[in-house]
Amino acid sequence: MSGAKLAQFGKQHIAKGIGRSTELVIERGQGSYLWTVDGKKYLDLTTGIGVTSTGHNHPKVVKAVQDQAANLSHAQVNLFYHKPMLELIERLKPKMPSPELDTFFFANSGAEAVENAVKLARHATKRPNIIVFQGSYHGRTLGTMALTTSKTIYSAGFGPLIPGVHVAPFPYHQQWTAHKADPTKFDAEWCVQESLHQLEILLKQRSHPEETAAILLEPVQGEGGYVAPPATFLQGLRKICDKHGILLIADEVQSGFGRTGKMFAIEHTGVTPDIMVMAKGIASGYPISGIVSRKELMDRQPPGSMGGTYSGNAVACAAAKATLDIFEEENIIENVNARSEQFFNAFRTKIPALLPKGITADIRGLGLMIGIEFLNAPAGSASKVASEAFKLDTLVLTTSIYETLRLIPALNISKEETDLAIEKVLASIEAAFKA
Repeated sequence: MSGAKLAQFGKQHIAKGIGRSTELVIERGQGSYLWTVDGKKYLDLTTGIGVTSTGHNHPKVVKAVQDQAANLSHAQVNLFYHKPMLELIERLKPKMPSPELDTFFFANSGAEAVENAVKLARHATKRPNIIVFQGSYHGRTLGTMALTTSKTIYSAGFGPLIPGVHVAPFPYHQQWTAHKADPTKFDAEWCVQESLHQLEILLKQRSHPEETAAILLEPVQGEGGYVAPPATFLQGLRKICDKHGILLIADEVQSGFGRTGKMFAIEHTGVTPDIMVMAKGIASGYPISGIVSRKELMDRQPPGSMGGTYSGNAVACAAAKATLDIFEEENIIENVNARSEQFFNAFRTKIPALLPKGITADIRGLGLMIGIEFLNAPAGSASKVASEAFKLDTLVLTTSIYETLRLIPALNISKEETDLAIEKVLASIEAAFKA
């Protein structure tokens, strides 16, 4: 059956509520490339929204999965310990932002891990409220919908949502009205201080500190636009949390596991969270997520309060261990930083010349978490660029409510593939703004 017929079948029998950026039917992947059932090849700068971190079907991951599946595919976490999970914890502990983060719980998806982080925070503090930030994305489950503010589509029509969630401003200075009026006066650091000031007001007006369990944020916002706040913002949050006995939760679902040029994005700030959430790129495409915290916090939960049928699946744990092997053997972090410099140098040098008068580009992010926001551009500009890229057999995504393109290549993308990606993206921008 052709790809078009298979796609039509899918359209008839798969839930309409799933948004999809293409009608492609994918058959196989290798490294930075995907092939459709019709044999068409695409350069993939999406990696399943940051999941296939070591590229599609890395041989070492494939071998680890095959070996583990032949030995033990499932050992339910509420019944047994199993070696792949225990060995994964042993490997992960030295990678944590601080030795204090030494106790783990594994789940399946990012949203599930976020919900368990909130459960832990509420239980450990005996406080009900959670503070999140404007533009945040933490999931689409019934609980995480209330925590997500990046787009209303994720929660519209599903209310009432869980109570006790309060939203504070995020220092996304490009979209602050004051900054637009006078960037020289109301700069990024001004936005940081104003955001922290507004958070203090929130704690006085809406969520008393003694009723606030945690402040939850992405160290780099994902769905909110690939916005990396200055380190001073995270440092200010840490001070506020310490002052009031509030827990700081870092959602590293999209920004973690080498994506930003360090193992975790929060390491760029020198801040240690009380709870950290991990998912997406942990296992190069296999479903596993987790939270990590201090043992004294985790030990406050009674046995039976955490769990899940597939939590910490043995095959997914084996894939995660293989992913860590690849990080070490192939110097993945070093490659991320080198390719990041390659992308950013090219984009910051060449994109301005491709844009019409009056339109500028904010080229931002960390590592291989790259955002390109077209400022003062017509609605739909970013989607038009993505469409032009698709015509050039290249897959890219948009993000946020603003005109923002995001690039999420494999962390082991080569220098030559990066050159090709740059060429395709630049050509797509030029075509989109000429049309």
